[in-house]
Amino acid sequence: MNIAKHIAIIMDGNGRWAEARGEKRVKGHEVGADVVRDITTYCSNHPQIERLTLYAFSTENWKRPRLEVEFLMKLLDRYLKNELPKYLENNVRFEPIGDLSAFSASLQKTIQHVVDKTAHCNGLVQSLALNYGAQDELVRAINKIKRTSETITPETLSNALDCKQDVDLLIRTGGDKRLSNFLLWQAAYAELCFVDTLWPDFTPNELEGIIANFSKIERRFGGLK
Repeated sequence: MNIAKHIAIIMDGNGRWAEARGEKRVKGHEVGADVVRDITTYCSNHPQIERLTLYAFSTENWKRPRLEVEFLMKLLDRYLKNELPKYLENNVRFEPIGDLSAFSASLQKTIQHVVDKTAHCNGLVQSLALNYGAQDELVRAINKIKRTSETITPETLSNALDCKQDVDLLIRTGGDKRLSNFLLWQAAYAELCFVDTLWPDFTPNELEGIIANFSKIERRFGGLK
């Protein structure tokens, strides 16, 4: 039986969910943040899931309308401040990935505060991918190695990445079937699951079904069984 120790999710469909209801796109992001809480809580109580990585804001998302980007920054700041007690209650360690230097000083301070306050937690690790792009991550990792005397090998490259753990199961909501520059190295042998459900409608029950199906898949990793 396969065990999904590391689940990664591309949380797609917030804007479309809101527009379909005649709401502004930001409403979808607000509801989507509530779903992040629900999914994280479910994973923190799951006996086999060790890490949950969520694609929250990509390096390309800066291209969105200025007001939407500003709202997302405020939403992230508010979410982290509000969620800190929940992280601690559920023994969740928060580990962001991505180039955080692009964020405001105040948002960086909030992010670091939550990292520090949850550092002792030894349950689920929740990673939010923030100003993250897999190509950017790889370039930064290679430049980091070049500053040392190490030879670039799969091992040294993996250790230099923001996310050093391979993904077992990668899920994308919203109906599109692409990885959108997310964890390209770590997902080399991940099982991919694309669902039509928009992120605000995604539930722990649906995730549970996906995990159940994953457990039955024959994974060969290029070999034969």
